[in-house]
Amino acid sequence: SLEEVVNGSVREVSMTRQNRQGGEQRETFKVRIPAGVREGQRLRVPGKGDPGMGGGTAGDLFLNVRVAPHPLFRVQGQDLVHDLELAPWEAVLGAKVQVPTLDGRVNVRVPAGTQAGTQLRVRGRGLPIRDGGGGDLLLHVSIEVPAEVSDAERKLWQELAEKSSFAPRE
Repeated sequence: SLEEVVNGSVREVSMTRQNRQGGEQRETFKVRIPAGVREGQRLRVPGKGDPGMGGGTAGDLFLNVRVAPHPLFRVQGQDLVHDLELAPWEAVLGAKVQVPTLDGRVNVRVPAGTQAGTQLRVRGRGLPIRDGGGGDLLLHVSIEVPAEVSDAERKLWQELAEKSSFAPRE
């Protein structure tokens, strides 16, 4: 999980292999997942590979890391990407909004006049970098409109449409 990428963890791994008598033998052991591990990285587990020839010591087992999809974030290198949905008035007027990170929520200032497709950056809130520091949290802005509006809201939208000089297709 992304949380394990940030914090590291210990995972239990089970593996089934053929024993010398032709039967199956199941082995369960713990593997330390280091903080900062990456998709596609190989982890070496000493002594958990196949037995050596003629009863020699067991070799090493190599595990390929796969990072599970996260419901809120996509990984882009060291950065995390999150889709930030704004109400039209938040995009036009600007706003302070709370956005999730892997270690809690942070406040972000949305500048007035923010357009759909804009990318906002929260420095240092991405994935850790082994040498210190970290990637960024990238917020991809979309502007959402209400699917249903009350009569009072419809009246306000109509008033805005009549008074606004904004012409997006000109």
